[in-house]
Amino acid sequence: MSLTDKAIDRIRDLIHSGELRPGAKLPPEQQLAAELGLSRNLMREAVKALVVARVLEIRRGDGTYVTSLEPELLLSSIGSAVELLRGDTLLELTEVRRLFEPVATGLAATRISTEGLAEVERHLDAMRAARDDVEQLNQHDAAFHRAVIAATGNATLATLLEGISGRTLRARVWRGLVDDDAAARTVAEHEAIHRALAAGDAPLAQAAALLHVSTTEQWLREHLEPNGGVPGDAADPRH
Repeated sequence: MSLTDKAIDRIRDLIHSGELRPGAKLPPEQQLAAELGLSRNLMREAVKALVVARVLEIRRGDGTYVTSLEPELLLSSIGSAVELLRGDTLLELTEVRRLFEPVATGLAATRISTEGLAEVERHLDAMRAARDDVEQLNQHDAAFHRAVIAATGNATLATLLEGISGRTLRARVWRGLVDDDAAARTVAEHEAIHRALAAGDAPLAQAAALLHVSTTEQWLREHLEPNGGVPGDAADPRH
């Protein structure tokens, strides 16, 4: 472990112990460095790293503060990392989604409110209307799933699933471009999820979501290119 990593751990320990709570202002740099037995240079490096990780934030002219530490903030960088995955690791990502999303959809069926169900239905209606517009179809596809996962009331789960869905969303866009039946199948799969949510049937909702995610995964396995990308990626010369 590097000296900087040790310095980062010292600051994290203060947060874990409750000495520094969400929203709290850190002591002046020189004072904190002395209290932790660190050099000022190490302290600066540790603070920079924790700012990048969104654990700390620097308010110009005011000082350094602990962020809210909400999952939406701390886990938001997952999506950026996911965008770099290729080949077998991209397939591993779809497996992770297959493990998480159906269970989350089943949970949503037991917790979704009238308002939440109306939001899901709104995006389903928009998908039906956008059958011939692949881009719009997939935008509402993503929004449909966000509304479903939001209904679980689990912000950590929602952030994780949002982070791992970006790359597979582009894959679904390309599938819609090359497969004339994709739009109809996509809408039908979402209708099945909506019916299960409306019935409050968790096992059925989980099964419907599993079928939907599995069809996307199967398509990706069939179309993954030798260079590790998928058709339609920015790196693809045909894009």
